[in-house]
Amino acid sequence: MGIADGKRALVVGVANEKSLAWGIARELKAQGAEVALTYQGEVLERRVRPLAESIGALVVGELDVTNDIQIGLTMSELRELWGGLDMLVHAVAFADREDLRDRFLTVSRGNFAKALEISAYSLVALARAAEPLMETGGGGSILTLSYLGAVRAVPNYNVMGVAKAALEACVRYLAVDLGPKNIRVNAINPGMVETEGTHTAGFHDTDFEKSIIAQTPLGRVGQPGDIASVAVFLASDDSGWLTGEQILAGGGLR
Repeated sequence: MGIADGKRALVVGVANEKSLAWGIARELKAQGAEVALTYQGEVLERRVRPLAESIGALVVGELDVTNDIQIGLTMSELRELWGGLDMLVHAVAFADREDLRDRFLTVSRGNFAKALEISAYSLVALARAAEPLMETGGGGSILTLSYLGAVRAVPNYNVMGVAKAALEACVRYLAVDLGPKNIRVNAINPGMVETEGTHTAGFHDTDFEKSIIAQTPLGRVGQPGDIASVAVFLASDDSGWLTGEQILAGGGLR
């Protein structure tokens, strides 16, 4: 039996087989959870459905986290399928590529607002919609993914770092609001992990990766599996006394 045995988990944000969200979904399934995934748009649907089939996960439909109607439909589908929800994994973030390759001060007002809405406010919207489903089962666990750029200025990360800092603040306030219903809210700060996103942000085009490895006691870049095991622990009852936390899981980098 795994530590997630019998739990029902929704993972939002699976993009491909290299994403942290996929690593977490796969580990949740391996640890005994029923897993549901969502997608946004036809391109991601073509990626997500085969991944879901490979582990026996459900795909509950399209979910644009800026669309409250779609959020509501997703939760209604889960209520019909499962009757409730035990775990919610939020692995959603977005910033325009141009804002990850120029100076931070050049970000436009519109792009700033978009990055914060998708990367931070989406956690609030999903938590609000998930609250009734978790309450029916006596509580639950909500988990999101932050990044090193929330607490230090990381080259090329720019507005995404600001969005992640806002996300971590949302975790603390949601933990206070949802604690009385035994719903816990935590974040993982994984440092640098080898995903498609690290390449997109241009980290491998500079000496930044080498400098991070040199500062990391374990002497390497993280892998999605390193984070997945921490995520499953935080989502499970084994971490029942943890809420409002930002867990550093970056090989000792601080």
